[in-house]
Amino acid sequence: MRRTSASLIAGALVATLAWSSSPATAVDPSPGITDLTTDINQILADNRLTIARSAVTVRSAVNGEELYAHDQGKLMTPASNTKLFTSAAAAETLGLDHRFETSALRAGRQVGSSIIGDLVLRGTGDPTMLGEDYASLAAAVAAKGVKLVTGRLITDDTWFDAVRLGNDWAWDDEPYYYAAQISALTASPDRDYDAGTAIVSVAPSGDSVKVSVTPPNDYLKIDNRAVVGTTTDVVIERQHSTNTVLITGTVSEEYSEWVTVENPALYAAALFRDALAKHGVRVIGRTTAGAAPASAVSLATHQSMPLSELLVPFMKLSNNMHAEILTKAMGRKVSGQGSWTAGLKVVSDFAKANGVQVLNLRDGSGLSRRDGITTSSIAQLLYSVRSKPWYPVWYASLPIAGDPDRLVGGTLRSRMRGTAAAGNVHAKTGSLTGVTSLSGYVTSADGEPLVFSIMLNQYLSSSPKDIEDKIAVRLATFSRNAANVSAQLRGGESTQEFPDLECSWLKPLPC
Repeated sequence: MRRTSASLIAGALVATLAWSSSPATAVDPSPGITDLTTDINQILADNRLTIARSAVTVRSAVNGEELYAHDQGKLMTPASNTKLFTSAAAAETLGLDHRFETSALRAGRQVGSSIIGDLVLRGTGDPTMLGEDYASLAAAVAAKGVKLVTGRLITDDTWFDAVRLGNDWAWDDEPYYYAAQISALTASPDRDYDAGTAIVSVAPSGDSVKVSVTPPNDYLKIDNRAVVGTTTDVVIERQHSTNTVLITGTVSEEYSEWVTVENPALYAAALFRDALAKHGVRVIGRTTAGAAPASAVSLATHQSMPLSELLVPFMKLSNNMHAEILTKAMGRKVSGQGSWTAGLKVVSDFAKANGVQVLNLRDGSGLSRRDGITTSSIAQLLYSVRSKPWYPVWYASLPIAGDPDRLVGGTLRSRMRGTAAAGNVHAKTGSLTGVTSLSGYVTSADGEPLVFSIMLNQYLSSSPKDIEDKIAVRLATFSRNAANVSAQLRGGESTQEFPDLECSWLKPLPC
């Protein structure tokens, strides 16, 4: 499923930067900054980073003054820190009031209770459409007096192009919900809004294993080979390029897995057709793909929540599909092309207009390992957007360290609890195997707002996110003039285990 077309590269914006040496030296002679430099250098001296790559930038959010820099000009793999650029560009380009529309239209005449022609289901990318929303659309069609459609049910997902998987995404990620197919017409199984997926659940039922699907549908074909056992050791996986879900292993208790679907537009249409039938509307023709004719008449429309609200599950839970849908939506708005090429150009142009000098984007989520960003670029973005009118809403969408509410703390809800960083650090996490990142905002002990970016790449150990946490906690205790306050950071290693993937990409959430 790899696509290597160079046309999908948004482009690298390259400038000559003064790369800091390693270890970093204080850029200001004040005792506070000298101590800060010493302490971050010590944290980065962790032997897990000996063969790895690390980069850190810390600046004042008041005036952009550089307080610490280590390899800040080196291109790093950002993982989900890419979403900082995607979300900010979406707020600027689409606006916080932007809503996605999903519509049912008739392509033909309505004569009494019959549509003589086709019924069209058209989408513009709404990742929040649930099974119940398609049921509401069906009810609205029935309320128009429609009982029979003599033609076909047409799925119109032409708002976006037909490229459904991101450039450079690994083929073996295809069944997993964090790498679902992107479509302008899709459906989600829950209010995390995991677009393009369904939840497959298993449970022991007497001597056999019972299987259920959320939302209920016949679009996925279940091949259940699991047996009841004394432990639950089960694999639920959609087979390559099909909608067959193979279930193997043993089941002793209820267990659920989020799986992707092949062709989300047809998945959405299956949900809609079933809902129509339940509301007394029969569609005689088959389901097919196509564009709604210009003469099509709207019967019902569903609007999503505004972007201001969507930012919360998007950023708090690090939702890859939201990032990619927003990327294509930006391309559609700016150039009339709902493609990665067009959307990534919008994001890159936005970053450049805000002073970012080095940026190479291959997708909107950071799932591609060929995305390349420097910590200096991220820090510049974080500093620049503070003057934007949408900044307060965007800032509030960032995960907050140590807050147990998953839609407040998000991917940071289990981190930095009981420290000066708890409730203080607002930052975006990022995780892939061998990649971790943390970038955002923290208020110092003096009450000075700071921006920071930390990226660690190519380590062979378990995830060194505790190194990020130590730096963030140290920034929360930073004072320009105070004596060294970092003794509490020395001599203790974190006992928390961190997943190799973004914790929100693992269900149920371990973070």
